[in-house]
Amino acid sequence: MYQEERLLKVLEYLNEHNYMSIHDICGMFNVSRDTARRDIVKLINQGTAIRTHGGVSLPVLKNTIKEYRERIEAYSEEKKSIAKKALEFIEKDKHYFFDVSTIVSFLAQEINQSIWVLTHSLDNIEILSEKENIDIHSIGGCLNKKNRFFYKADCVNYLDGIRFDTAILGAASITEDGIYYVDEEDAFIKQAAVKKSDIVIVLAEYEKFKCLSYYRGVNWDQIDVIITDKMPPSVFVDIIELYDIKLMITYNNA
Repeated sequence: MYQEERLLKVLEYLNEHNYMSIHDICGMFNVSRDTARRDIVKLINQGTAIRTHGGVSLPVLKNTIKEYRERIEAYSEEKKSIAKKALEFIEKDKHYFFDVSTIVSFLAQEINQSIWVLTHSLDNIEILSEKENIDIHSIGGCLNKKNRFFYKADCVNYLDGIRFDTAILGAASITEDGIYYVDEEDAFIKQAAVKKSDIVIVLAEYEKFKCLSYYRGVNWDQIDVIITDKMPPSVFVDIIELYDIKLMITYNNA
């Protein structure tokens, strides 16, 4: 079960009982106490629950379940289908860069191979730390609380000393001149990781072809594979063909 699904069930339980202990979470979902604590911390940080002795309860007069459901269900099926398709590129003992992205987090949930991963994503660190066969590394530094990634001033120099077999990236928006992101620091990290990767894979639902964002992190000529859920608009299909990028579609568009 994905963490997002587990948290939704916790909130549904809280809506009926108002209180849930760590012991209740462990028993209901068959998870460790450390995992239960991480679930509690995430709910508290998101403002959807408040800490009580030994567990959590709902904030007064807040309809948090509806808000949380809307947030996690936005294109979730599309994202999960893309993540599962990306599993084809996960190979034992390879070195990977994992980006900050909901889709990449879904991919992290599915992996059971023995691999080496560097990521600046707090969510990926939490997910992969549960998997004994994955060697996980982070750049450390300051935490961007809104978008949940780490950044430090010398991260580009740090990445310059590493080679990745594959970089797996998300996208805030896809435009005719590249892949864009919300945060400038995040875009810098992606730029550095792409330059040190043998293969670059972009995971993005169809809606990202309709969006605009602020900072370019990847150029078209740096991309090897794009995985999406529907055939992109024709202008992007032409660009993908021009740069000989492998396009993988997860849903039938008939």
